[in-house]
Amino acid sequence: MKIVSIKSPSEFVLEIEMFVKEAKCDYMDAVMLYCEKHNIEVETAAELIKQNSVLKAKVQYEAEILNMVKRSTKLSI
Repeated sequence: MKIVSIKSPSEFVLEIEMFVKEAKCDYMDAVMLYCEKHNIEVETAAELIKQNSVLKAKVQYEAEILNMVKRSTKLSI
């Protein structure tokens, strides 16, 4: 049985950012790659994403562009 050490939310965000830059992929793919590499459940990654508003916003934006979630209302200035 492999014991997985969950990183802090800030370490998680840094590693996701590295995946995005190195693999030239989007944030959702980077999260999936992270989960595969570290053998963790996507739900665990989701909890780490919720704790970081910047990463959460980036994933939300990608999901809206791909029509995976309803677009949030934006005020035009």
